[in-house]
Amino acid sequence: MTPLLELSAIIKNYQGLRPLRVASLAIGAHDRVALTGLDGIAAQVLADLITGATLPDAGTVTIFGRSTASVADAAEWLSLIDRIGIVSERAVLLPALTVIQNLAMPFSLDIEPPSAALRERAAALAGEVGLAQVTWNEPVGALDPAGQLRVRLGRALALNPALLVWEHPSAALGRDHVGPTAHAIRSLLTQRDIASLTLTADQTYATAVADRVWALDAVTGRVHESSRGWFGRRHRTL
Repeated sequence: MTPLLELSAIIKNYQGLRPLRVASLAIGAHDRVALTGLDGIAAQVLADLITGATLPDAGTVTIFGRSTASVADAAEWLSLIDRIGIVSERAVLLPALTVIQNLAMPFSLDIEPPSAALRERAAALAGEVGLAQVTWNEPVGALDPAGQLRVRLGRALALNPALLVWEHPSAALGRDHVGPTAHAIRSLLTQRDIASLTLTADQTYATAVADRVWALDAVTGRVHESSRGWFGRRHRTL
Protein backbone atom coordinates (compact mmCIF):
# COMPACT_ATOMS: atom_id res chain seq x y z
CA MET A 1 0.00 0.00 0.00
CA THR A 2 1.32 3.47 -0.88
CA PRO A 3 2.26 5.48 2.24
CA LEU A 4 0.43 8.71 3.02
CA LEU A 5 3.79 10.34 3.65
CA GLU A 6 7.25 9.36 2.50
CA LEU A 7 10.53 11.21 2.94
CA SER A 8 13.64 10.05 1.12
CA ALA A 9 17.24 11.34 1.36
CA ILE A 10 16.09 14.67 2.83
CA ILE A 11 18.57 17.44 3.55
CA LYS A 12 17.38 20.88 4.61
CA ASN A 13 19.65 23.69 5.80
CA TYR A 14 17.99 25.97 8.33
CA GLN A 15 20.89 27.70 10.14
CA GLY A 16 21.03 25.07 12.87
CA LEU A 17 24.17 23.33 14.07
CA ARG A 18 23.74 20.95 11.15
CA PRO A 19 21.19 20.49 8.36
CA LEU A 20 18.05 18.51 9.01
CA ARG A 21 18.61 15.05 7.55
CA VAL A 22 16.04 12.30 7.15
CA ALA A 23 17.33 9.29 5.25
CA SER A 24 14.00 7.47 5.01
CA LEU A 25 10.63 7.85 6.70
CA ALA A 26 7.19 6.53 5.71
CA ILE A 27 3.80 6.88 7.41
CA GLY A 28 0.89 4.69 6.37
CA ALA A 29 -2.82 5.47 6.47
CA HIS A 30 -3.32 3.84 9.88
CA ASP A 31 0.05 4.58 11.48
CA ARG A 32 0.38 6.51 14.72
CA VAL A 33 4.07 7.24 15.13
CA ALA A 34 6.15 9.40 17.48
CA LEU A 35 9.53 10.65 16.30
CA THR A 36 12.14 11.79 18.82
CA GLY A 37 15.49 13.44 18.17
CA LEU A 38 14.35 16.86 16.88
CA ASP A 39 14.41 20.10 18.84
CA GLY A 40 11.66 22.67 18.47
CA ILE A 41 13.09 24.46 15.43
CA ALA A 42 13.95 21.22 13.61
CA ALA A 43 10.40 19.97 14.25
CA GLN A 44 9.00 23.14 12.67
CA VAL A 45 11.28 22.69 9.66
CA LEU A 46 10.18 19.07 9.23
CA ALA A 47 6.50 20.01 9.56
CA ASP A 48 6.95 22.70 6.90
CA LEU A 49 8.60 20.17 4.59
CA ILE A 50 5.70 17.76 5.07
CA THR A 51 3.10 20.39 4.24
CA GLY A 52 5.05 21.70 1.27
CA ALA A 53 5.39 25.15 2.87
CA THR A 54 9.09 24.76 2.12
CA LEU A 55 11.04 22.40 -0.13
CA PRO A 56 14.10 20.29 0.77
CA ASP A 57 17.55 21.24 -0.50
CA ALA A 58 17.94 17.59 -1.49
CA GLY A 59 15.69 14.56 -1.48
CA THR A 60 11.96 14.07 -1.96
CA VAL A 61 8.88 14.58 0.18
CA THR A 62 5.90 12.64 -1.15
CA ILE A 63 2.51 13.30 0.42
CA PHE A 64 -0.69 11.58 -0.69
CA GLY A 65 1.15 10.10 -3.66
CA ARG A 66 2.72 13.26 -5.06
CA SER A 67 5.95 15.14 -4.54
CA THR A 68 5.61 18.48 -2.77
CA ALA A 69 7.96 19.87 -5.43
CA SER A 70 5.29 19.20 -8.06
CA VAL A 71 2.70 21.51 -6.47
CA ALA A 72 2.25 24.16 -9.14
CA ASP A 73 0.30 26.97 -7.51
CA ALA A 74 -1.41 28.27 -4.37
CA ALA A 75 -4.72 26.57 -5.16
CA GLU A 76 -3.05 23.15 -5.38
CA TRP A 77 -1.11 23.82 -2.19
CA LEU A 78 -4.22 24.84 -0.24
CA SER A 79 -5.98 21.70 -1.44
CA LEU A 80 -3.02 19.67 -0.19
CA ILE A 81 -2.78 21.21 3.27
CA ASP A 82 -6.52 20.83 3.84
CA ARG A 83 -5.73 17.12 4.19
CA ILE A 84 -3.05 17.69 6.84
CA GLY A 85 -3.81 18.83 10.38
CA ILE A 86 -0.98 20.63 12.17
CA VAL A 87 -1.02 20.84 15.97
CA SER A 88 1.50 23.52 16.85
CA GLU A 89 2.09 26.52 19.09
CA ARG A 90 2.42 28.36 15.78
CA ALA A 91 -1.32 27.85 15.23
CA VAL A 92 -2.40 31.06 16.90
CA LEU A 93 -5.35 30.99 19.28
CA LEU A 94 -7.28 34.20 19.91
CA PRO A 95 -7.20 34.38 23.72
CA ALA A 96 -10.04 36.89 24.11
CA LEU A 97 -12.45 34.78 22.04
CA THR A 98 -14.31 31.80 23.43
CA VAL A 99 -13.49 28.14 22.92
CA ILE A 100 -16.46 27.85 20.56
CA GLN A 101 -15.38 30.88 18.52
CA ASN A 102 -11.82 29.57 18.18
CA LEU A 103 -13.09 26.15 17.10
CA ALA A 104 -15.48 27.73 14.59
CA MET A 105 -12.70 29.59 12.76
CA PRO A 106 -11.72 26.76 10.37
CA PHE A 107 -15.29 26.84 9.04
CA SER A 108 -15.93 30.60 8.89
CA LEU A 109 -14.52 33.91 10.07
CA ASP A 110 -18.04 35.16 10.78
CA ILE A 111 -17.88 34.18 14.45
CA GLU A 112 -19.16 37.23 16.37
CA PRO A 113 -21.41 35.57 17.24
CA PRO A 114 -21.29 32.24 15.39
CA SER A 115 -24.51 31.11 13.77
CA ALA A 116 -26.42 28.23 15.33
CA ALA A 117 -25.13 25.83 12.65
CA LEU A 118 -21.55 27.01 13.12
CA ARG A 119 -21.82 26.74 16.88
CA GLU A 120 -23.11 23.19 16.55
CA ARG A 121 -20.10 22.17 14.46
CA ALA A 122 -17.68 23.82 16.89
CA ALA A 123 -19.42 22.22 19.88
CA ALA A 124 -19.10 18.80 18.27
CA LEU A 125 -15.33 19.34 18.00
CA ALA A 126 -15.13 20.59 21.58
CA GLY A 127 -16.87 17.49 22.84
CA GLU A 128 -14.78 15.17 20.69
CA VAL A 129 -11.45 16.53 21.97
CA GLY A 130 -12.59 16.34 25.59
CA LEU A 131 -13.21 19.97 26.48
CA ALA A 132 -15.69 20.21 29.34
CA GLN A 133 -18.89 21.98 28.32
CA VAL A 134 -18.46 24.49 31.13
CA THR A 135 -15.42 25.88 29.26
CA TRP A 136 -17.04 26.33 25.87
CA ASN A 137 -18.13 29.93 26.45
CA GLU A 138 -14.97 30.88 28.33
CA PRO A 139 -12.07 32.79 26.72
CA VAL A 140 -9.40 30.46 25.38
CA GLY A 141 -6.83 32.52 27.27
CA ALA A 142 -8.36 31.27 30.54
CA LEU A 143 -7.66 27.61 29.71
CA ASP A 144 -4.64 25.77 31.07
CA PRO A 145 -2.04 24.45 28.57
CA ALA A 146 -3.78 21.06 28.35
CA GLY A 147 -7.06 22.76 27.44
CA GLN A 148 -5.37 24.96 24.84
CA LEU A 149 -3.72 21.88 23.32
CA ARG A 150 -7.17 20.33 22.95
CA VAL A 151 -8.45 23.48 21.22
CA ARG A 152 -5.53 23.30 18.77
CA LEU A 153 -6.31 19.63 18.18
CA GLY A 154 -9.97 20.47 17.51
CA ARG A 155 -8.96 23.10 14.98
CA ALA A 156 -6.59 20.64 13.30
CA LEU A 157 -9.38 18.04 13.05
CA ALA A 158 -12.02 20.45 11.75
CA LEU A 159 -11.57 19.69 8.05
CA ASN A 160 -11.22 15.92 8.55
CA PRO A 161 -7.54 15.57 7.63
CA ALA A 162 -5.98 12.27 6.65
CA LEU A 163 -2.78 12.99 8.60
CA LEU A 164 -2.03 14.89 11.80
CA VAL A 165 1.45 16.30 12.43
CA TRP A 166 2.29 17.45 15.97
CA GLU A 167 5.11 19.79 16.97
CA HIS A 168 6.23 19.06 20.57
CA PRO A 169 2.66 18.91 21.89
CA SER A 170 3.60 18.25 25.53
CA ALA A 171 6.18 21.04 25.84
CA ALA A 172 3.88 23.34 27.84
CA LEU A 173 2.09 20.61 29.83
CA GLY A 174 2.66 20.00 33.51
CA ARG A 175 4.06 16.54 34.12
CA ASP A 176 0.83 15.38 35.78
CA HIS A 177 -1.07 16.19 32.57
CA VAL A 178 1.28 14.43 30.14
CA GLY A 179 0.10 10.85 30.53
CA PRO A 180 -3.66 11.48 30.75
CA THR A 181 -3.58 13.92 27.83
CA ALA A 182 -1.56 11.55 25.65
CA HIS A 183 -3.82 8.58 26.41
CA ALA A 184 -6.95 10.63 25.65
CA ILE A 185 -5.51 11.81 22.35
CA ARG A 186 -4.44 8.30 21.40
CA SER A 187 -7.98 7.09 22.03
CA LEU A 188 -9.39 9.83 19.81
CA LEU A 189 -6.92 9.07 17.01
CA THR A 190 -7.85 5.39 17.21
CA GLN A 191 -11.56 6.19 17.05
CA ARG A 192 -11.04 8.39 14.00
CA ASP A 193 -8.55 5.91 12.51
CA ILE A 194 -6.37 8.82 11.50
CA ALA A 195 -2.63 8.68 10.83
CA SER A 196 -0.38 10.83 12.98
CA LEU A 197 3.25 11.81 13.30
CA THR A 198 4.15 13.28 16.69
CA LEU A 199 7.45 15.17 16.85
CA THR A 200 8.47 15.22 20.50
CA ALA A 201 11.37 15.05 22.91
CA ASP A 202 9.08 13.74 25.65
CA GLN A 203 9.57 9.98 25.90
CA THR A 204 6.65 9.54 28.31
CA TYR A 205 4.28 11.33 25.95
CA ALA A 206 5.67 9.48 22.93
CA THR A 207 5.06 6.01 24.33
CA ALA A 208 1.59 6.97 25.55
CA VAL A 209 0.32 8.58 22.34
CA ALA A 210 1.86 6.42 19.61
CA ASP A 211 1.76 2.81 18.50
CA ARG A 212 5.41 3.05 17.52
CA VAL A 213 8.23 5.29 18.69
CA TRP A 214 11.06 6.11 16.31
CA ALA A 215 14.26 8.05 16.95
CA LEU A 216 16.06 10.22 14.42
CA ASP A 217 19.86 10.29 14.43
CA ALA A 218 20.49 13.96 13.67
CA VAL A 219 23.97 13.31 12.25
CA THR A 220 23.16 10.53 9.79
CA GLY A 221 19.45 11.08 9.29
CA ARG A 222 18.77 7.41 9.96
CA VAL A 223 15.54 6.54 11.76
CA HIS A 224 15.46 3.75 14.34
CA GLU A 225 12.37 2.03 15.67
CA SER A 226 12.22 0.38 19.06
CA SER A 227 10.62 -3.06 18.71
CA ARG A 228 9.21 -2.84 22.25
CA GLY A 229 8.56 0.91 22.48
CA TRP A 230 11.06 3.57 23.54
CA PHE A 231 12.14 1.65 26.62
CA GLY A 232 12.77 -1.59 24.74
CA ARG A 233 16.38 -2.69 24.28
CA ARG A 234 16.17 -4.02 20.72
CA HIS A 235 16.10 -1.54 17.84
CA ARG A 236 16.07 -1.85 14.11
CA THR A 237 16.94 0.67 11.44
CA LEU A 238 14.24 1.72 9.00
